[in-house]
Amino acid sequence: MKKNLFCGSYNPDDVCFLLKPISMAYTEIWERERIMQLEGKHYSEMIPKEYLPSTQYKAVFQTLFALNKHKLAQHILALANRLNEKKELVLVSLARAGTPVGVLLKRTLRDLFNRNVPHYSVSIILDRGIDKNALHYILYQHDKQGTDIVFIDGWTGKGGIARELQKWISIFNQKHATRISTDLYVIADIAGYATVAVTTEDYIIPSSLLNATINGLISRTILNQAYIGPNDFHGCKFYSEFQEEDLSLWYVDQIMAEINTIEKPSLCVDNVNREQLQKTNKTFINQLLKKYQLTDIKLIRPGIGEAIRVLLRRVPNLILVQNKNLPEIAPFLVLANEKQVPVKEMKDMPYKATGIISAL
Repeated sequence: MKKNLFCGSYNPDDVCFLLKPISMAYTEIWERERIMQLEGKHYSEMIPKEYLPSTQYKAVFQTLFALNKHKLAQHILALANRLNEKKELVLVSLARAGTPVGVLLKRTLRDLFNRNVPHYSVSIILDRGIDKNALHYILYQHDKQGTDIVFIDGWTGKGGIARELQKWISIFNQKHATRISTDLYVIADIAGYATVAVTTEDYIIPSSLLNATINGLISRTILNQAYIGPNDFHGCKFYSEFQEEDLSLWYVDQIMAEINTIEKPSLCVDNVNREQLQKTNKTFINQLLKKYQLTDIKLIRPGIGEAIRVLLRRVPNLILVQNKNLPEIAPFLVLANEKQVPVKEMKDMPYKATGIISAL
């Protein structure tokens, strides 16, 4: 089972993307939104046009990075410490938000725990499932039952990816008599859907603030039958044109330097009331559906990591924030001003920010 593998703009030892680099025309953000909402085309069939951040936004990113890098370093070390308890381990991050977390875990396990474990990054797409060809590739290379696989992501928003993982891995296991765990390991589980998390705090993981230039220069994953055959991995675009602005390796190096200053790892949160987190999440979403007379739950993106993505790659209608004066809200104010999107305070909401996508 030979495939042409690549690592994006990371080092070859950092990650193996089980993705097929493809060349297809970009779709502008407004047009993509129109096609998705009015023509019913799935988001994974198009590559959104990405733009480099403005000078002002890059400055805000650097400020937020400096603010949160130690916290993230603590959380990466805590998650690596938990993963080190496993005798056999294959890291499988969910591209692309999970990829930088996976790279950091891979390096932390190697440099601090003396464990050189494999790290693959694979595609999982809402309503389409996980890349089965990628799973078969990993099984071919490692334990045939898949008992060593651990799925990694950055955070939860509404729990959609966690549910998708649970559903499709269960189907895969039943079909192929494998024993791949449906557990999801994340840094921040604000919605209560991950199996293992370091925190339930809604905070900015700095990699959420940028697109391809902090994710190995790859696009969101693509599943379009015109480009992806039945035996192919899911696809992606490699943004070679952004190489001069790429921060992917810089980001990992900076966080690793911070991790190396920490004497003792903190612990993952084990006493999480997931049922209460899920209830809070659902109640809040239903509140917004009613308040803003929305019928599609997909238009609401709770949590600071999801909300910033609404500004980065969707057509936003409104950004809700707990407190406009919080340092972590600065990137929202810059992007909202650039894109002429209203920002409204909602002090009693359970998250620091929530994005509402325009209904066309």
